Amino acid sequence: MARPTIADIAERAGVSKGAVSFALNGRPGVSEETRARVLRIAAEMNWRPHSVARALGGARAGSVGLVLARPARTLGVEPFFGQLLSGLQARLSGESVALQLLIVEDVAAEIEVYRQWSSEQRVDGLVLVDPRTRDPRIDVVDELGVPAVVVGGPRRRGNLCTVWADDRAAMNVLVDYLAALGHKRIAHVAGTREFQHTQRRARALRDAAPRLGLTSVVSVHTDFSDTGGADATRRLLSARERPTAVVYDSDLMAVAGLGVAMEMGVAVPGELSITSFDDSALTRLTHPAITALTRDTYAFGLRAAAALLDLLADPDGAPRDIQTDTPRLTVRESTAPAP
Repeated sequence: MARPTIADIAERAGVSKGAVSFALNGRPGVSEETRARVLRIAAEMNWRPHSVARALGGARAGSVGLVLARPARTLGVEPFFGQLLSGLQARLSGESVALQLLIVEDVAAEIEVYRQWSSEQRVDGLVLVDPRTRDPRIDVVDELGVPAVVVGGPRRRGNLCTVWADDRAAMNVLVDYLAALGHKRIAHVAGTREFQHTQRRARALRDAAPRLGLTSVVSVHTDFSDTGGADATRRLLSARERPTAVVYDSDLMAVAGLGVAMEMGVAVPGELSITSFDDSALTRLTHPAITALTRDTYAFGLRAAAALLDLLADPDGAPRDIQTDTPRLTVRESTAPAP
């Protein structure tokens, strides 16, 4: 069926197209009886405003956009994003603002979506995740002038607001604890190499080695999938001098790594200690339960959404750099003194 237009509504209501426009946009110039009749007919015809026409009129879209350039199969089982999305939507829905989500293949596609949404005024603001080194998205979104919040990294350039936690400090918490247990060979099953938070964690591990007297540290990069985590763990445990402790960048990879250790007959925590970031329900449902850095990802999403709503309310305000609390260590049965 063809999309109903203002002309269709005007014909059925027996009024002019101008009167329909006044009625639909809540403007004076028509009687309340006519306005009610036009709104009723528009609802019966399932009429919706056209995005281009809305853009020409300068109206708010009533939604914000989030584009994820990650494999959909990874996102489907990654607890972090489920909690983040829940927090974002909970805060936005309180202001009757919708969250528009799109999954794309790469950063180039992500940037193209931003350009399209901006030209059509499909969204009022943006939430950017997974900040990268020399991130091309920052300059593009700055140029487009769309209010935006970057989740996951401190502000280094541009006029965008940022909400982040100190990944370097968090990694130091884990490594200091493992070193106190006597571990000297520590491996890091990391996420995508180009992500800022991945690099901060890997650099923190390298810098801790001389300070703590560690004899071997290594970061193995993956795509955050359970398969990637399992493959990385299998390579580490097959080495001649394997690590005695492994830090995983996500709970999903930590659970996969625990499965590989069981498969290879490596006792956890007797021969290998396992730790993880995020601390979702996954870490508490395994046996042994996994030691993890605990943070409230849902509250993290609430904080990011609140920052974006503040930007929408005051677009000319100075950009804010909001640092949340460093995750705290929750010790469980997957860690023990080094063998």
